Amino acid sequence: MHRRHLLGLAAAGLAAPALAQGTAQGTAQTGYPDRPVRFIVPFPPGGGTDTWARIAAEGMQPELGQPVVIENRGGAGGLVGTEAAAKAAPDGYTLLFTITTHVQTPVVMRRFPYDPVHDFAPIGRLGTTSISFCVGPKVPEAIRTWPDFAAWARGRDLSLGSYAQGSTGHAFALLVAEEAGLKMEHVSYRGETPMLQDMLAGQIHGGFHSMAAAGEMIRAGRIRTLMTAGDRRVPALGETPLMKEVGFSERFSFGGFSGLLAPARTPQPVLDRLAEVFRIAAAKPETHRRLLAVDTVPSYQDPPTFKAQVARNLREWTEITERLNLTVEG
Repeated sequence: MHRRHLLGLAAAGLAAPALAQGTAQGTAQTGYPDRPVRFIVPFPPGGGTDTWARIAAEGMQPELGQPVVIENRGGAGGLVGTEAAAKAAPDGYTLLFTITTHVQTPVVMRRFPYDPVHDFAPIGRLGTTSISFCVGPKVPEAIRTWPDFAAWARGRDLSLGSYAQGSTGHAFALLVAEEAGLKMEHVSYRGETPMLQDMLAGQIHGGFHSMAAAGEMIRAGRIRTLMTAGDRRVPALGETPLMKEVGFSERFSFGGFSGLLAPARTPQPVLDRLAEVFRIAAAKPETHRRLLAVDTVPSYQDPPTFKAQVARNLREWTEITERLNLTVEG
């Protein structure tokens, strides 16, 4: 159904260029930006998306000459904040900093309050990171590897959390249970921070986390990582193996993004200005240092390349969910 929705939105967008051109001329005359710029982050403070957004914002502020304000607007796996950004005035003053849930949540929930590709103009990708399977105090301290956990977990009623419905963490939690033959209750949260708090409190056994959100707790030994998704190991996690190295399928190699987008029909001169500022910020040594400190690989993409990745991830995730019949109520 969502494909018909996307085609309809794409057709409706054919009338946009004339409107954008007229708006662009007015914006160019006033000088952009002349007031603070807002990043909507569709997840609560303290999680990985919030961390990456603040790194990008702080790198861009000196170049823009205006403050960049973070507005956390979580809910519905990122749908609430993303829909608000899609409907914001296309003037360059309200932008969206988001992650791969941008395409995943609407596909899994079968709800498209926005078109992930055509309702947004990509500004740039900041970086990529892998999520790791973590366990907390509810799992015996002696368990330090996936084989040990799998042997302990079989026959038990597990509770695994995810930072958003329809996210990579949600799908991976379900797939882990399926491929390993485990019984699992899924618990959905409105971001990584509340999920991490419940894991530390022993309310859930574990789940998938980014190092951006959970790195401090991992380094302190309060939670343990047993394996990592993606195609490359996380340097800070030492010998923690990739999931495919411990017998899981290639489905866990799915890769994502973190990046900045503007509402569609934002004037091209404004998009060009934002893209250049974002490129400069992404290349700063301080940006690289801060990203690497949270085990995020700096991997800038320009707007056309980033747009192609968003479209590709949408196709890939649609295929994954259809093959697995993965749906989320909400």
